[in-house]
Amino acid sequence: MPQRAIDTRVNPSDEIIATKGLTVRFLLTGDDSKGSIAAFELMVPAAQRLPAPAHSHDHYEETIYGIDGVLTWMVDGKQIDVGPGQALCIPRGAVHRFDNYGGEDAKMLCVITPAAIGPAYFREVFGVVDAAAGGPPDRARLAEIMRRHGLTPAVPPT
Repeated sequence: MPQRAIDTRVNPSDEIIATKGLTVRFLLTGDDSKGSIAAFELMVPAAQRLPAPAHSHDHYEETIYGIDGVLTWMVDGKQIDVGPGQALCIPRGAVHRFDNYGGEDAKMLCVITPAAIGPAYFREVFGVVDAAAGGPPDRARLAEIMRRHGLTPAVPPT
């Protein structure tokens, strides 16, 4: 059986996916790494809140490395600020979300191991956010997309 040629160029999956200021730039996907890793830049404008609900994932770790600005992460109820040169590993099963409460745009490198999520997830979620035309996105639709891509939406507090 012939072996598939491996793409050894820099940023083989260079793709930008954006909505309302929130931007994801995929660098590597599971297709580029035989499923071992996905990596993307996450850019969040100043004073931007995440439009999707808090969530967890049981099949992969998510490691965040700060490049510019500060994102405030909530991980299992604990607030953690991640700034330039800092890394945060979000373990499997931990409920988390982020917001940019600061006055400066934030840029993070996100690494998913193994590569259980890719650009298709962000294309779908950002489509729902765009369809909301400035209003709140359809939370039921977001939850369905999240579940289909291996994320578990957190139950909102009562």
